Amino acid sequence: MPSTRLCDSSNRQRRARFLKAVPSEGAGIYTSTYPAVSESNTQDRPLIFVAIRPRSNSDREKFQRALSDLTQQDPTIKVKTEPIVEQTIVSGMSELHLEVICSRMLHEYKIQLDVGKPRVIFVETIRKQAEAEGKYMRQTGGRGQYAHVKLRLEPREPGSDYQFVDEITEGAFPSEFVGPVNFGIQEAMKAGILAGHEMVDLRAVLFDGSYHDVDSNETAFKIAASMAFKEAARKASPVIMEPVMSVEVVTPEDFVGSIMGDLSFRRGRIEGMEHRAGSQAITAVAPLAEMLGYAAQIRSMTQGRAEHTMQFTRYEAVPRTGESGADEAGVTANRPKGPPTRSGFAAAKLDGESE
Repeated sequence: MPSTRLCDSSNRQRRARFLKAVPSEGAGIYTSTYPAVSESNTQDRPLIFVAIRPRSNSDREKFQRALSDLTQQDPTIKVKTEPIVEQTIVSGMSELHLEVICSRMLHEYKIQLDVGKPRVIFVETIRKQAEAEGKYMRQTGGRGQYAHVKLRLEPREPGSDYQFVDEITEGAFPSEFVGPVNFGIQEAMKAGILAGHEMVDLRAVLFDGSYHDVDSNETAFKIAASMAFKEAARKASPVIMEPVMSVEVVTPEDFVGSIMGDLSFRRGRIEGMEHRAGSQAITAVAPLAEMLGYAAQIRSMTQGRAEHTMQFTRYEAVPRTGESGADEAGVTANRPKGPPTRSGFAAAKLDGESE
């Protein structure tokens, strides 16, 4: 059993310093000279993604160049490559946003694409405070590994995202290990605790722990922090959250009943209705997962005489299994899948045969 220096939480003087995180290829570089907590923000968080790939192997180099150009022009576009299944995941802010991206790749870069079904990006969060500890010990001959971390997780206001706070006693916990603790927490957050969705809107407080003079290192503290985070998150009443959109539909009077009925079927909640120059403007909120393909549906219902706008407003808890809409908006519906040939929301526009 390695000797340790324990962080005594009694008679504690809180550190006057906090950490500033500087992102660098998925890692963080930390300094101890900034009187501010380490935070991330939710601005420009993608809401929806689609799997795409070039139809011809000869277009792969051009495909990568097009993605690079588009992401430089529009920072809200996020790209992730999955080499095992030979597909690229493109994330954006709306179904129309993804369709424009795919259309540009066809018309500007002359790339024929296979496009999968668009899928909503869900997130996870916690609903109550919880504490846990993670202890990582390995002794396999020679120098071992040791790290001990105690964390407290606290829910934050929606949209406030992640905050890390260091409350360790000055000198009792080496400062060079605090940054790896923060990094280990953020890596665990990416994997979620319920269904693999990224976790958001929480505060992680490092308040205690211990280390070994010889066996402690950054890797051990990353692992211990991840263990503590997962255990605390399980205790903190985790929940899956889905993006909810504010919807406005302007329609002739004849179609008001059909529009309202369809919105209710999509788990929408009608918030108001007003008369506008011979038409009715209906306002509602509805989950994005239920609004995919809505533009085509509303054209069909109203013979093209209605128009609508939709924008993100907030996240709400997904209905539990068995509740209305739970299967469509729940856990398994959003895993990326390889795009079947000529399938998906924009396939008709991607083969050059129709506009």
